[in-house]
Amino acid sequence: MTSGLGRVWARIASLLPARVDLVEMGRSPRRDLLAGLTVAIVALPLALGFGVSSGLGAEAGLATAVVAGALAALFGGSNLQVSGPTGAMTVVLVPIVGQYGPAGVLTVGLMAGAMLVALALLKAGRYMQYVPAPVVEGFTLGIACVIGLQQVPNALGVPKPEGDRVLVVTWRAFREFGEAPNWTAVGFAGAVAAVMLIGARWRPTVPFSIVAVVAATVVAQAAHLDAAKPIGELPSGLPVPSLSFLDLGSLGTLLAPAVAVAALAALESLLSASVADGMTVGQRHDPDRELFGQGLANIAAPLFGGVPATGAIARTAVNVRTGATSRLAALTHAAVLAVIVFAAAPLVSKIPLAALAGVLLATAIRMVEVGSLRAMAKATRSDALILVLTAVATLALDLVYAVVIGLAVAGALALRAVAHQARFDQVPLDRGDHSAEEHALLAEHIVAYRIDGPLFFAAAHRFLLELTEVADVRVVILRMSRVSTMDATGALVLKDAVQKLERRGILVLASGIRPGQLQVLDSVGALDLLRYEGREYATTPEAIRGARDHLERVGVLPALPALPALEPRTSSEGAAR
Repeated sequence: MTSGLGRVWARIASLLPARVDLVEMGRSPRRDLLAGLTVAIVALPLALGFGVSSGLGAEAGLATAVVAGALAALFGGSNLQVSGPTGAMTVVLVPIVGQYGPAGVLTVGLMAGAMLVALALLKAGRYMQYVPAPVVEGFTLGIACVIGLQQVPNALGVPKPEGDRVLVVTWRAFREFGEAPNWTAVGFAGAVAAVMLIGARWRPTVPFSIVAVVAATVVAQAAHLDAAKPIGELPSGLPVPSLSFLDLGSLGTLLAPAVAVAALAALESLLSASVADGMTVGQRHDPDRELFGQGLANIAAPLFGGVPATGAIARTAVNVRTGATSRLAALTHAAVLAVIVFAAAPLVSKIPLAALAGVLLATAIRMVEVGSLRAMAKATRSDALILVLTAVATLALDLVYAVVIGLAVAGALALRAVAHQARFDQVPLDRGDHSAEEHALLAEHIVAYRIDGPLFFAAAHRFLLELTEVADVRVVILRMSRVSTMDATGALVLKDAVQKLERRGILVLASGIRPGQLQVLDSVGALDLLRYEGREYATTPEAIRGARDHLERVGVLPALPALPALEPRTSSEGAAR
């Protein structure tokens, strides 16, 4: 027990910040402080907007950006990752708020954080590399569509209609707008989105989101535009940490939503960290430590009323582009937002909701990488299908189902492709082992099959059909030296094929069985069947000799001259097999 606890503590210690992190933060502090300030300016309207969209309010978004942003920066596995509330997480949280209320969301965040810590301890971060690119692209496209549609009620200036399906809510919002149009809200949302999109092309380094939001707020206040509904009163500071929201009796019912939130937080955070690595030279994140940092961040954020957080791709990209070199930049971003919460809450509370909707609409549009989508669509039909299915499932169902569907389809198509690589070719016997007359005589009674590639569940039944249809032969030789992998299904099918052939009076011999396949064959009894009366041979020439001897015994062949003595095995033995 003591040794077990020691291993757990050693694993936790390996995930904690090290001295090298402090050294890196001291190398270019000026660049990191400037990058952190820039990211904070970009993150402010996003944190407010995603907090509002989640249903917990702008203050929840700010609390998440401050608390989760600081802890993930300090304990995470990437030097450049910026964390906080994100659009993808908001998409998952909206139905949870509708079903379980704000307390349910806070509990789900706490549970998801604990799950992320457990995943880190189990070294699960490395499995992110197995998520195919079309699934990620379809996932991102679907998220962008959902984020954009979620902003429609605020952009139209109508109260958010009832419903937990974004398409239904959007349709109802348009109907309400048709009955009582609010062109002021539409104008604010459209103007903010246009300024962000056009400004990003003109001067990419200027944070046009904050410029547009400030301008919209000034206009709304100066012109006394009541139609431009503001955020409303915000607390001047973070609340005292509390667990008052926690209801232990509800943990069972909230388990499934917590798993969904944890899965999304892991996926988006590791994807964002990978993007940051790709934008830099020499930076590599630690996936397990990233999960650990995100877990601690999500455990702490609910205590301050914050929503679940993940790594934010857009803010991380801004951080990298503005010259960040260490985690000091992300810590600065959280500190600046904390100052804003304490010092400027009355000013922030006057920002029109329509302006925040415009920020998120522009963000959704910028998430769509047309070039990447076009490349995936042109790559293969399978990639295009996976991308479309994942995007549609994201829009129609939810993000976790979308990823599961995308992975399932990708896995099925990959298995299909691998199964088609398996070949069961009838091959001529090696003429080098016999004279031409002997070869012609043997060919009338003996057939050899060379099995290339994997013999597993996806390809095994095709092998059974092809092999058992063989006719007009007395001996079948299975040349197995090129079998790359074999599972229990493949071994069972092989055993079944041998039994069916032998019931027809056809002797089955095998050559070149690899050591790694012996255990699988032995587990289903196929090895005993092949070893009965010595039907397993090391090389094909030996199997041919056995076949000839058998046909001589049963009187099918006349006595033939002895085969040349077999040479000892060499490195080229695989070719003979």
